[in-house]
Amino acid sequence: MKHAVVVAALSSVMVLAGCSGQTSLLPNSDPKLRRTPAQFAADAAKRHPFKTDAPSGGEALGRAEYNLAFATLQVLNYSDEDWDDVEVWVNKSYVCWVPKIEKGKARVKTLDFQMLYDEKGEYFWTNGGKTPVKDVDIVRNGKVYKLPTKIAE
Repeated sequence: MKHAVVVAALSSVMVLAGCSGQTSLLPNSDPKLRRTPAQFAADAAKRHPFKTDAPSGGEALGRAEYNLAFATLQVLNYSDEDWDDVEVWVNKSYVCWVPKIEKGKARVKTLDFQMLYDEKGEYFWTNGGKTPVKDVDIVRNGKVYKLPTKIAE
């Protein structure tokens, strides 16, 4: 019950205060991902379109978990190497560049939906379920990797 009250209070503050100039109420844990929506949108515009002609790297040793209530996507790298210079794509339409996704199960990168932009400069949102998260891909080292994806419990 306490959790629901905290979520409702935070949601109210976000609606009342607005989130102009930032992607979430709380700053991202990665200082390199503390950019403005305009910066994320401009960067995404340079990365479009999705690289359909890039070779497949198969399934990445990681996972993507999305939380609709908090409008976040968490990416976990299970492999034994850091992933550098990564593009995270949702539905092959919305992208966010991440400088590094560290190896190891204890480290997770959290991306707010307002960090993922399409070629029109619009951020990802599920539109009440009308635009679900269908797939998450990462592009690194010139290859496209599928990330196993699930909804947060």
